[in-house]
Amino acid sequence: MEFETIYKTYWGKIFRLCMGYVNDHDLAQDMAQETFITVWEQLSAFRNEANISTWIYRIATNNCLRQLEKKKRINSTELSASLPEENKTEIEPQIQLLYKFIGELPEIDRIIISLELEDVKQAEIAQIVGLSESNIRVKIHRIKAQLARKFEEYEN
Repeated sequence: MEFETIYKTYWGKIFRLCMGYVNDHDLAQDMAQETFITVWEQLSAFRNEANISTWIYRIATNNCLRQLEKKKRINSTELSASLPEENKTEIEPQIQLLYKFIGELPEIDRIIISLELEDVKQAEIAQIVGLSESNIRVKIHRIKAQLARKFEEYEN
């Protein structure tokens, strides 16, 4: 597959995945861009042993986790759960709230629900995060219930 096609197919999905991690528009764009730089550099080494989407999501996940670790070391405080003021008008309020709630989840749950929201098959999610499919199904159910509770609490 040629890089331009990969970029056009996966840019939006990878950006939203990164938003699920950092809940910061500019940082998510930077992280998505870093992902595609790595894809560009490593594309010739891709061996088709997994779906290309699995490979790209794994690169993005690793970039996100590295960024979070770097931020923890620098700040040693939790990431802000709010978007920068200039970006607030770009995203609908409920989606903004969803990103905020996803950002409050543990790291593994963030990746699982972000991939689920991108309609990645549960078998592929299991492969990306290294858990069984049945464990992924249970986690997704629990994460959705947890997010639903957060929305309920917010509305009350």
